[in-house]
Parts: sequence; structure tokens; C-alpha cells
Amino acid sequence: MDLSLKKNINFFEKRWLSTDIQLRFLKRLAHLLESGYPLLEALEIIEWDGKLANTSQVIARLLKNGTPIDQALEEAKFHPDITSYLFFVRTVGDLETHIHKCILIYEQRLNYLNKFKQTVRYPLILFIFFFILLIFLKYTVLPSFQDIFQMSESSSSTLLISILLIDIISQAILYFTVGIGCLMIVWRFSNKKININLKMKIYNAIPFYRYYLKNHTSLLFATHLSTLLKTGLPIKEILNILALQEKLPILSHYADQMTTELSKGVYVTSLLSKMTFMDSQLSSIFQKNIDADSLGRDLKAYADYLTEELHHKMMKVLTLMQPLFFMILASFIIFIYVSLMWPMFQLIKTI
Repeated sequence: MDLSLKKNINFFEKRWLSTDIQLRFLKRLAHLLESGYPLLEALEIIEWDGKLANTSQVIARLLKNGTPIDQALEEAKFHPDITSYLFFVRTVGDLETHIHKCILIYEQRLNYLNKFKQTVRYPLILFIFFFILLIFLKYTVLPSFQDIFQMSESSSSTLLISILLIDIISQAILYFTVGIGCLMIVWRFSNKKININLKMKIYNAIPFYRYYLKNHTSLLFATHLSTLLKTGLPIKEILNILALQEKLPILSHYADQMTTELSKGVYVTSLLSKMTFMDSQLSSIFQKNIDADSLGRDLKAYADYLTEELHHKMMKVLTLMQPLFFMILASFIIFIYVSLMWPMFQLIKTI
């Protein structure tokens, strides 16, 4: 098959399974493993469900060929949030616990996404209607007013100012929407080609996202490090494992940096304090603990705390978003009302 044709087919291919299928599969698998079934036998039982049969068959075939569980799920089009977490099963084992954690993290992510959709749905619809109304006013109503009020100099000048402001607002909205759309398309095609350092600079320039990413990266680092410390592996070997995985590029980049610097004799606390997307609390935890058991315990406690804190703050931000959108739209509506009524008041004064 021609290479360009393959690329087109891949582009139109479904990127991931539906969230419902992914969660149902993981919950069914976790339940069967908890009941004592071996992995391949659990996959055979999952095939009884017609909607999950194809996915289960693909994963079973790949596992029989020696493919790791995370790669098998990736081939079956599971979300990277799931496959990145299961990467560490290769080292730690304990598939059942990791699947339970995957379900928790993925469901939390879906809750944020659903809450965001619910928050912006009605403001977005109102915003579209407002934009259409703005264009209608600009090209029909206000020019008609201008013809009516051309006898009055004060009304005419007020109307010209209103037309100018509406023109600025409508163009700003249009350029902003087109700009965001173009950026998303460019990012979609060039994301994998951009250097990780440049990516982190871009992320750091986005106000709210950089806060989320800092907390999320710190959470992943603390979670995976605490889990791997239980296996008895030394810090340097754990960092090598984190650096080898490719599904969490920022974590991989930081782990690679830390491995290089530790070999030069630089202590981990000073490294963590210089990393943009690592919380300063991590440096304090490393400074406090010397033995691996205490460090692993504190990192797990910190990961639990950060999970709750991140959830609380994300829900707070999402709750505040809708009133903010409505306030902005209300301001625009008031502006339109004033734009229509002010010239008429000016004309009445001249009568």
C-alpha cells in the first residue's frame, strides 16, 4: 500500500476505544483477577461479552506472543493514561493493584472532562448566538440607524463609536477562534516532532495548565517512585526505569536528567528544586528521609495528599468557570443594549 494512503487511513482511524469500553474492560479484568483467575483465562471469560470480545482477543493474542501488558493495551487502542501506568507492571508486577489505580485515575480524568463539558456547554451556545447577533447588528441594524440619525451630529458620532467597538469585538472573537483552531491543528501534527525542552517552555507559558501539569507530574513521580522503592531497587536504577518509559515524556526527561547529575555527585534535593514541573515539597521529602522504606512511605502519603488537593482545586476552578463565562456574556449583552439605545437618547435630547 502507498505510504501516503497509509498515513491518511491512520489519520481517520479511531485513536482510542470509547471510554465506556475501556472502563468496562478494566473493571471486568480487575474483578476476575481479584477472584483468582489467571490473566489469559480472565481474558477468555471477558470474551463472553460481545462488546469486549474483539478487544480481549487482540490483547490475549499479543500477550501470548510475549508483548508486555501495557503495549498490548496500547495496540488495542487504550488511552495513554492507562498504558503509561501499566508500564511499571513490567518491573513491579502486581497487575491487579495497578489496574485498580488505573481505573481510579482514568475515572477522575473523565470526571474533570465531563464537568468541563457541562460547564462550557451553555456559555458556548450563548457565545455562538451572541457572535451571530453581533454580526447582524454590525451589517444591518447599526447602518440603518446611521441613515436615520445622520441629521444629528452627536447621535451619528455615538453610533460610529458603537460600530467601531462592535467591529473590534467581532474581529477579536473571530481571530481568537481561528487562531486557537490553527494552533490545535499545528500542535496535532507537530507534537511528536517538538523537542521536550521546547514543549516544557510552551506548557510553562500557559497559566492554568502549568499549575495542573506541575501537580500532575509531581503526583506521577511520587506514585511511581514509592511503588518501585517497594521492590528494593536503588534510586539510580528506579530513575533509569522512569527514563526508559516513553509514555510520560516530562517524567522521562527529568529522570534522565537526574540520572546524569547523580552520577556527577549532585544530590537529588538540589536537582528537584530546579525542575519547573516538580513541587518543592518533593525536595523536602528527600531531604528528610535517608532510608528507602521511610522515603517510600512519605512519597505515598504525599501522592495521596496531592491526589485529594488536585481534585479539590480542579473542581473549584471548574465550578467558578461557568459564572465567569456568564458575567462576560452579560457584559457584552449590556454593551449591545447601550449601543442600540444610546444613539436614540442622543437624538431625543436634540428634539
